[in-house]
Amino acid sequence: MRVAVIGVGVMGSAIAARLIETGAEVFLYDRDPARAAALADRGGRPVESPRAAAEAAEFVVTSLNSAAIVEQAVFGADGVAAAGSDAALLVDMSSIDAGRTASMAARLRDVCGVGWVDAPLSGGAPAALAGRLTLMLGGSDADVARARPLLDRLAANATHLGGPGAGQTVKLINQLLCASTFLSVAEAVRFAEAHGVDATRIPAALAGGRADSRIMQEFMAKMARRDFSPTGRIDNMLKDLETAQAAALAARVAMPVTSLIADLHRMLVAAGMGAADSAEYVRLFDLARDGAG
Repeated sequence: MRVAVIGVGVMGSAIAARLIETGAEVFLYDRDPARAAALADRGGRPVESPRAAAEAAEFVVTSLNSAAIVEQAVFGADGVAAAGSDAALLVDMSSIDAGRTASMAARLRDVCGVGWVDAPLSGGAPAALAGRLTLMLGGSDADVARARPLLDRLAANATHLGGPGAGQTVKLINQLLCASTFLSVAEAVRFAEAHGVDATRIPAALAGGRADSRIMQEFMAKMARRDFSPTGRIDNMLKDLETAQAAALAARVAMPVTSLIADLHRMLVAAGMGAADSAEYVRLFDLARDGAG
C-alpha cells in the first residue's frame, strides 16, 4: 500500500508512523520539512509538495488544522488535484467544516475524478499509534469501501454516516461532548480537592456507573496530579467549537451549553493557554481558587 500523508504534526505523524509500522510505503509532506524528515528514520519518504506526495500514492491522507489549509493543499498550484486521476482516493482526517468538505469533495471529483472520504478521528495520537482510532466517515459507498483497507490499519471503529461532510458533522458532535466532559472532570477535581477527597481514586470508584467515561478514566487522575504532558491542544478544541457554533447559527439550532463552553475555551486561549494540553482545563479552576485567596 502506497500512502501519502500531508500534514505530519502531532496527529499526522502518529498516523504516518502507524502506517509505516503496518508495512505501508509512506510519502510525507509538511510545510515544515523538519517534521517530515523526523519520520525518515522510521522509513517514511519526505517529498517536496502535496502534488509529489499524491503522484506517488494510491491513497492521500490529509491531517491539517483548517479547511483553508486543506483547500490549499488540495487545490493549490502544487496541490493534490494537480496530480490527481480517478485511480486515487483522498482521505481527509482533519477536523473541518462539513459544508466546505462537501463542496471540496464535489470540486475534486469534477476537476480530476478523485474521490473524497472525510474521516475525522477521535482517540488522539496514542490511539493512532495503536491502530485504535474511532473514525467518523463521510463519502460515497464506493469510496468508503475502497478506503477500508487503509482505515482498518488505523481504527478499531470506523462508521460510515452518509455522504461527504457527514463524518465532519459527527466529529463536531464528538467535540461538543468531549469539551463539556473535559470541563466537568476538571470542575469535579477541584470540588473533590476542596473537600479533602483524593481525586485520583474517583475514576475507579465510578467505573461502570453512568458517570463513567473514557475522558474521566484518562484525565481525572492526570488533572489531579497536574500532569500536563501533551496529548491535545485547547485551541484546537476551540476551533471545533467555533465551527459547530457557525454551523448551528446557519441551521438556526440553539446550543446554549456549547456557547458557554466555547466562551470558557476563549478565556483559556486569551490567557495564553491555547497550546496547552487538555489536562490544563483544571487550571481554570485553580485560577478561580487562587483568585479567591
